[in-house]
Parts: sequence; structure tokens; C-alpha cells
Amino acid sequence: MPESSKPLQLLLASSNVGKLREFQAFAGPLAQRIELGLLKAYSSLPEFEESHPTFGENAVGKAIHYSRDCAELVMADDSGLVVPALHGAPGVQSARYAGPNATDADRNAKLLAEMRALNGEQRCARYVCVLALARQGQVRGVFSAAADGVILDKPSGAGGFGYDPIFFCMALGKTYAEISQQEKNQHSHRGKAFRKLLDFLML
Repeated sequence: MPESSKPLQLLLASSNVGKLREFQAFAGPLAQRIELGLLKAYSSLPEFEESHPTFGENAVGKAIHYSRDCAELVMADDSGLVVPALHGAPGVQSARYAGPNATDADRNAKLLAEMRALNGEQRCARYVCVLALARQGQVRGVFSAAADGVILDKPSGAGGFGYDPIFFCMALGKTYAEISQQEKNQHSHRGKAFRKLLDFLML
């Protein structure tokens, strides 16, 4: 995109300001060339039910759903933690793994209990993120990335959220709850997927 061009408008299919800030941080030096915002009509539109069995289907379905009446590009995501030894759980149920009103601590406790008898490579896990781009109900691109790690037998660190206190990143030698936000932006599944999306848009 030429330097003189206006910033590309990209709307996030969410009302979560924290998620918006996270993606803005991922953009890094490209932030000046992309105008990333929340979909203003998000809360007034019928909710998309993320009931599909894969991250990709949920992300694509969500992007199509919220972009139908929008002229701008709309981006939707689905992400979660995958433990192969648990047949992919928590997977697409990552946010609902311990019930609809559970806390992060509840979800971590349930996962640790499920993995109590697992050792070695059985404790390998990966964070997965799929991002989908759509405009006026048509898919324009799908991007995925993963971050590999190991599930510890107890939480460590006070930062992050979700499963971060028990997700140990081998490359960094720390859990995601023990690293800086800058380190997490560089290594996280969402950050890597979003940078693929930006490369596709040739920003």
C-alpha cells in the first residue's frame, strides 16, 4: 500500500476493547497503515453461535455473519488450547471448559485434574488461533497459527489470562504468565496469525 494511501479500515467482530488493544499491539509499526476498530453494530446484531467443531469453521462463520451488512473488511477469530493426549480438548470449548460461569482458575484446575496421570510428551499442548477476513458476506482469507508448549502440573506466574499460568513455552523457558507482554506478542498464536493476515493485505 503506498505511503500516501489512506489507512486500511479493518473491523474486529467483537465488542471487547481489550482484544482490540491486543491486535493493535500485534500490528506494531504497521499500526499507522491500518485503522483497526470494533464493529459498531456488533451488540445490536443477532449473535453468532460458535457451535462448530473446529476453530476454522467458527472463525469463518463468524466473519461471514457479521460482515453481511458492512462495507469494510471484518475480521473474526476463534482460538483456544489443544491437548492432543486429551483428544484435542479443551479445543473450541476452551472458554467454556469448566462451565459457562467458570473462572480462569476453575478451567485451569479442571485441565490439571484431567491431566494428572499424564507425563512426558503426553503433556504437550498448543495454543491455536484462526482468523477469518470477510466483506459483505464473502470470505477473503483465512489465517492460522499455533504456539507449542507443555502443560505444567501447577500454575506459575501472575500475568496473562486463560491457561497462561500452566502453559510453559519451551522457547522462552517460562509460562505465558511469567513473560512480558512484548514477549507474548511476539510468540503468541494470535500475534503470529495476525501478522500472516497483515502480510496477505500487503501492508
